[in-house]
Amino acid sequence: MNLEQLDDYRWRIPQSGKMRVPGLVFAGKRMLEQIRRDQALAQVANVAHLPGIVRASLAMPDIHWGYGFPIGGVAAFDWDRGVVSPGGVGYDINCGVRLARTNLEADTIRGRLRDLVDALYQDIPCGVGKGGPLKLSVKEEKKVLRSGSRWAVEKGYGTAEDLEHTEDGGCLAGADPGLLSPRALERGRSQLGTLGSGNHFLEVGRVDRIYDPEAAAAFGLFEGQLTLMLHCGSRGLGYQVCDDFLASMTRNVKSLEVELPDRQLACAYIRSEPGQRYLRAMACAANYAWANRQLLLHRCRETFQRVLAMGPRDLGMDLVYDVCHNIAKKEQHVVGGKKMTLCVHRKGATRAFGPGHAALPDDYRPVGQPILIPGDMGTASYVLKGTARAMEETFGSSCHGAGRVLSRKAAKKKSKGRCIARELEDKGILVRWTGRFTMAEEMPEAYKDVSRVVEVIHGAGIALKVARLRPLVVVKG
Repeated sequence: MNLEQLDDYRWRIPQSGKMRVPGLVFAGKRMLEQIRRDQALAQVANVAHLPGIVRASLAMPDIHWGYGFPIGGVAAFDWDRGVVSPGGVGYDINCGVRLARTNLEADTIRGRLRDLVDALYQDIPCGVGKGGPLKLSVKEEKKVLRSGSRWAVEKGYGTAEDLEHTEDGGCLAGADPGLLSPRALERGRSQLGTLGSGNHFLEVGRVDRIYDPEAAAAFGLFEGQLTLMLHCGSRGLGYQVCDDFLASMTRNVKSLEVELPDRQLACAYIRSEPGQRYLRAMACAANYAWANRQLLLHRCRETFQRVLAMGPRDLGMDLVYDVCHNIAKKEQHVVGGKKMTLCVHRKGATRAFGPGHAALPDDYRPVGQPILIPGDMGTASYVLKGTARAMEETFGSSCHGAGRVLSRKAAKKKSKGRCIARELEDKGILVRWTGRFTMAEEMPEAYKDVSRVVEVIHGAGIALKVARLRPLVVVKG
């Protein structure tokens, strides 16, 4: 793949053939060696063929191969002339990250960390296909799909402040549960309030560095602070929604009268009936994911309070922010000096709205949106803030994590004969897990260096560093 270097952090894939726009890749020079190892750059170029795409097909530094669209890809389409593609959202619809602060200094509870990790592992259902204690009726499940986090808060699982610090208030409008298949509904009824498996996790950490004191203060973060981070999505329900609509769009793709470079880019025009049906079904899965993370945060609060023998006011476990990174959103952006209504696909990419944006809560609007970038379980995670430059250049988008560099199969092979859990504990990180191969597949070396990924985003100016978190306790499925 031919790349033209624009500066230290930007590389252009020139427009050629039937590409409608160029590609734009954010990466450091050393990262390109890793990025070139799979077909992710070809996928960036393939996405540029789709009808109605504007400005460029974008790739963040955590880019790696995915279904149709690369993971770490961003693409925006004209709402009137463009398409929506399930492959541009991903199977785990509204997979996202939620960060909570506390009033506690991490060092004051180091003697209780083992008790805490054991209790969290016992209290939070995790693992492949794992169900939780909450069993929904069909009627109640549909309420969750329409209302998202609001449903959870109304049931007593959280506070109104949680909704204010959740992207879109934890509810995407237009959700229609009647569009979901019986199989999707069945998979969702028993999995609300569960963590899942693979790269999903619960992490108790310590703020070990503040880069931007003003923004950190606005987000309620201070050096030495104990934090909680959750990473999960819409579980089996979201997977099934994606699978169902990919199947139907793939069957009907010839009706587009557009030649696709890859059948995995199956799509529908946004304003067509199939396009609108997918967006309303996707909203259901997005709302399910927000409700799921809201329930998980509530249960974590209860566990912390019990283990630490502490009331909610002393603990102070307030939500900093909740961001999603697998979604397609109707947004307005300026393109070529003209305000346009777009469908912005972020697949393995995070919203990064800059200061002053009306979508941000009042307390964050002066500094910009919190951006949560988890790393692997052995190094660090980052909090950043959105910028005006992101609004101008990436449709208000940033990276979403470190990004895989080894396949799960390759990671298992590399970890053979090692005890990853023991290696992490030797670093002071306590881990509990469910899956037989989880530790091997999720070993730290399976991911890019998150600090290098963040340096690209920071250096490019599309998100700026606020704080770094170091893991103390990790629970995985």
